Amino acid sequence: MTRRQQYERRQRRRSAGIAAVSTAVVVAAVVLLVPLAPRWDRVKASFFDGAQFRDSFPRLLDAFVLDLKIFAWTAPAILVFGMLVAIARNVRSPALFPLRAFAAVYTDVFRGVPVILTMYLVGFGVPGLGMPRPWNSPLLWGSVALILAYSAYVAEVFRSGIEGVHESQRAGARSLGLSSSQTMRHVVMPQAVRRVVPPLMNDLVSLQKDVALVSLIGPVEILRQAGIEKAKFANFTPYVAAAVIFLAVTVPLTRLTDHLLARQRRRTSATAVR
Repeated sequence: MTRRQQYERRQRRRSAGIAAVSTAVVVAAVVLLVPLAPRWDRVKASFFDGAQFRDSFPRLLDAFVLDLKIFAWTAPAILVFGMLVAIARNVRSPALFPLRAFAAVYTDVFRGVPVILTMYLVGFGVPGLGMPRPWNSPLLWGSVALILAYSAYVAEVFRSGIEGVHESQRAGARSLGLSSSQTMRHVVMPQAVRRVVPPLMNDLVSLQKDVALVSLIGPVEILRQAGIEKAKFANFTPYVAAAVIFLAVTVPLTRLTDHLLARQRRRTSATAVR
């Protein structure tokens, strides 16, 4: 082992020790101080009722299946549509300027409007046109609202990756005889996608949580089911149970995102400074 590797190993051990001690102090402070609050007993009974948690948890878990289904069919659509919008924003032919302008307006509009407003406008507005079943389903238009909103964010992530590819890559590909579309497909996009995987994972984690917004226009998924349980027993513990279910999915996804970011940092830069 070289001297540099020994130094980095000592630094990692020192950082891990400091992190462990500071975390223990914070956790101990929370555990000791929170129960001393004047109305802790009421909060404990309203939000952390063990019997209510165990009773509502299976029904919330069943309702969460719908969230997973919505995520499963919206995520691929968002990735594909977002990539198409990003490519449209990067077209360089003057004849395709309307396409570039439309993509810019689309991302400006849907990034500027809160997701919850998009959900209300699309979820209640489009079925209001009087379309027959199944085209008036709130589940369908709630999913469309998520796709429209999140595709705008994902398009900007893809665009940052495309613009991060050095111009010499395009020049080299064109000098070898590749057309503009072939350069984009075989040279630019593979590099761009590899660079934006970590931020894309962040967007997917956010999407997994915002799927619950579909409940605002009718479908009974986990958030709506938690509201039903809360109204039935006048207790907020089902919301805590729903949060635990969400955390069981989002925490592993977040750790995977951190791992991908760390791997990208090791591949593209020098040793991290502590």
